[in-house]
Amino acid sequence: MDQMQEKVVVITGGSDGIGKALVELYLNNGAKVATCARNYQKLYQLQSANTGKPLFIHATDVSKEIDCKGFIDAVIKEFGTIDILINNAGVSMRALVQDVDFETIRRVMDINFWGTVYCTKFALDHIIKNKGTIVGVSSIAGYRGLPGRSGYSASKYAVNGWLEALRTELLESGTNVMWVCPGFTSSNIRNAALNSKGVSQGESPMDEGAMMSSEECAGHIANAIEKRKRTLVLTFTGKRAVFMNKFFPALADKLVRKFFFKNNELVK
Repeated sequence: MDQMQEKVVVITGGSDGIGKALVELYLNNGAKVATCARNYQKLYQLQSANTGKPLFIHATDVSKEIDCKGFIDAVIKEFGTIDILINNAGVSMRALVQDVDFETIRRVMDINFWGTVYCTKFALDHIIKNKGTIVGVSSIAGYRGLPGRSGYSASKYAVNGWLEALRTELLESGTNVMWVCPGFTSSNIRNAALNSKGVSQGESPMDEGAMMSSEECAGHIANAIEKRKRTLVLTFTGKRAVFMNKFFPALADKLVRKFFFKNNELVK
C-alpha cells in the first residue's frame, strides 16, 4: 500500500468495527483519513489514540442529506480532495415483517442506502477527477433476503443496484466502483441492530468470537481496493450463500430458514 502516501481516504462510520479498523489501517499506511459517525465521543477517542497522524473527524448522521454535505465539504476544506470513499456506515435490524414498525425499516433504509447515495454524490466530482475509488460496504443480505432482516436486506439490495448502475456509468472514466459483502464478521452492527420498535437491541444473538475479525476484514477490503476489484464476498459461508441463492434458490430458502429459526422462532 505504498501508493497510499498522501492519498485522501474518507470512511463513514469509522468509530466502531470494520470502519474503525479501516481508519487505523489507512493511517498506518500513510494516508490522510477523514471519518464520521454520530457519536462524537467515540470519534474523539479514536483521534486521541492516533495523535500525530492526519486524521480528521466529523460528527455526522449519514441519514441526513445536510449532514453528509457538511461532512464532505469539511473534508475538502481540510484536505483539498478525495481519492477513496468507503461508505461503511450502516445499521441492521432484527424483527419479523409481521411485527416491525414502518419507521424501523425507514430508518435502516435512510442510513444504509441514502447515506451511501448522499456521501457519494457530494464526493463524486473529486473522486472522478482523481480517477479514484468508491466503495459500498454491503452484505450477503444484498444478495439473499434474510428473515428478520427484511429492511436490512432491502437496503443492501438497493446499495448493490445503485453502485452497479454508477459503476457502469463511470466505466470509461477511470473511476472504480466496488461493493463489499463481509459475510458474518465480528463488528458492532449486530449489537446496534434495531428491534421491531426501532430501538437498539444492545446484544448480539450470534457468536462474535467465531467470526472473522474487523481487522482481517479491513485488510481484505483494502487489498481489493488496491486491486480495483468489482466485488468482494468474504467468508466461506458468505460465498456459499451467494452461490446457493444464484443456482439453487428454492433450496437456499429452506437452508436459510433452518439457519435463522429454531422451533419456529427467529433465533439468529
